[in-house]
Amino acid sequence: MTIAKEHLAEIYPTCHRILEPKKWQMVTEELPPNFAPDRLADFFNQKWRQYMLPLYIADLAQIEACIYDTASRKETFTSQPDELCVNPSLSLIQVSWKNLPELIQNKEIIQFEPEQGEDFVLIWQQTEQDTPTVRSAEPDELLALKIVVEKLDKREIARQQQVTLADLDGSLSRAVRMGILLKPSSTLNRDKSLFAVDRNIPEKYLTSKVFTLQWHITQTCDLNCKHCYDRSTRATVTIEEAWDVLDQFYDFCQDRHVFGQISFTGGNPLMHPLFLDIYKAAADRGFMTAILGNATTPEKLTEICATQKPEFYQVSLEGLKEHNDYIRGAGYFDRVMHFLDDLKAADIYSMVMLTLTRENMGQVLPLAELLRDKVDLFTFNRLSMVGEGAQLLTPDKEEYETFLRTYLEAEHDNPVMALKDNLINIIRLEEDKDLFGGCAGFGCGAAFNFVALLPDGEVDACRKFPSPIGNIHDQTLGEIYDSAEAVRYRTGPSSCRGCRIRHVCGGCLAVIDSKGLDLAADRDPCCFIAEP
Repeated sequence: MTIAKEHLAEIYPTCHRILEPKKWQMVTEELPPNFAPDRLADFFNQKWRQYMLPLYIADLAQIEACIYDTASRKETFTSQPDELCVNPSLSLIQVSWKNLPELIQNKEIIQFEPEQGEDFVLIWQQTEQDTPTVRSAEPDELLALKIVVEKLDKREIARQQQVTLADLDGSLSRAVRMGILLKPSSTLNRDKSLFAVDRNIPEKYLTSKVFTLQWHITQTCDLNCKHCYDRSTRATVTIEEAWDVLDQFYDFCQDRHVFGQISFTGGNPLMHPLFLDIYKAAADRGFMTAILGNATTPEKLTEICATQKPEFYQVSLEGLKEHNDYIRGAGYFDRVMHFLDDLKAADIYSMVMLTLTRENMGQVLPLAELLRDKVDLFTFNRLSMVGEGAQLLTPDKEEYETFLRTYLEAEHDNPVMALKDNLINIIRLEEDKDLFGGCAGFGCGAAFNFVALLPDGEVDACRKFPSPIGNIHDQTLGEIYDSAEAVRYRTGPSSCRGCRIRHVCGGCLAVIDSKGLDLAADRDPCCFIAEP
C-alpha cells in the first residue's frame, strides 16, 4: 500500500476524527518519508504514551487499514463454488477492544468510549461492487468459520458441544446469508434437452433448492379407504432403520447442496409407536417437517409442536359428507372439520387434499365453499387406478378439461383453492397468463425433487403408483437418485419432449401408468394442449 502522508485520512477516517486535526497533524508529521501507510497501527503502538493517544487507537487503525485494503482489492467472486467456502474477501482481526466497529460506523462527532476486552472483527464484501462490511463476530459465526476452514466433522462437533446438527447448520446458513461464507448451488438440475430449445426457461424451473422425502414410516392406518393405493404388508420402520435413513438423507442433502424436507406419512404416521422420537430426530438434523396423515387430538398437536411446528399438516376429504364417509369411513368428515379448527388453534398451516374421480368431480366446488374459512389450502390429485383405486373411475379428457375450466373460474373467488395439477398450465398458456409450478414446482417432480420411501426401504419415484427405483437398505440414497431407473422417471414421456409447457408439466406419470400406457413414451391421457 502506497499513499502520500497527506492522504492518510482517507485510509483512517475514524482515527482522524477521534484524534482531531491538531493531534492528527502532530502525529503524522513525525512519520518517516518512506513510511508504509498500512503500518500506522504499529506506529500508534509505539507512540501512544508520547502523544497521549486513546488506548484503543492502534486496534482501530488496524481495522481501518483492513477495510481500505478490502475495498481496494476488489476480490473476484465465483458465483458457484464447488463446496462451502469462506468469502475470499473476508478478514478476521483479533483486537483488545470491543465496540470498535460501532465507532467506525458512527459518523457523528460524539463522545464514545470503546470497552476493553477481546473481540474478533470481521471485514468483508459481498460482491466486487460492495462497500466492505465491518462488524464484531458472534460466537456461532466463529464456529461456522472454524468448521469450514478446518473441515471439521459436524457430527463430532455436535456430540462434543451437545448441540444438534440443526444448530450447527443454522449457524452455517446464517453465515451464508451474511456473505462471510459462500455456498455452492444445488446440483439437482434438470436436463435441458427435455424442453423446447427456443424457450427461455426460468432458473426456478431448472434447479431445485429443496428435496422432499415422502416417508411412509408405517402401513398401519385407522381408516380403510376404498381408493387406497397400497394395502401391502410391510414391516414398520424400526428405530435403528430410522436413524440410518435420517443420516443418509442428511448426507444426501449436504452432498447435493439442498435443504431437506421430510413429509411423514403412512398409513397413518402418528400410529407409529415411536413417531415423536423419529420426528424429533428429523428436526434435530435440521430438516423441515410436514405431516400427511389423519385427524388427531389437540394434545398430540401440542406434543408435535413442542419439538417443531410442521410446515403443514395435510388431511384428506373425498367430497361432501355422505360421499367422503362412504370412501373413508363413517364419521370421518366431521372429524376432519373439527380437526381443521384444532390446526388453526395450534397455528399450523392446514391443507386438505381430495383424490379426484369421475364420481366426486361435482362435489369439489361445494366442498371448497365449505372449506373457505376452515383451511389454508384445498386442492386435488387425480386418482391413480392402482391398488384399491383400480375399482374407481377417472374422468375422460373432455370431462376433465371442462372440470378444470370450471375449477379455475371458482378459484378466482375462493382464496383457499390452490393450483396443483400440471394440466392447468394448458389453460394458463391459452389465456396468456404466467405459468405455475404444477404438481411439485417443476411439473412432475418424480425422482427429481422428491421420492417416496416405504417402510421396508423401497424407494419409489412417486407414491401414487408402483415406481421402485431402489432400496435404501441396499444402496445409498445418492446411488438410487443417480440410477438409470430414477433418470427414466424424471425424463418422463418422450411425447412431451419439447412441449411449450414441459418445464411445468409432463402430465401425471401415475395416471399414464394406471391407464396401461407407456410412461416413457405416452403423454397424459387427459392432455388437451393444442399442437403448436
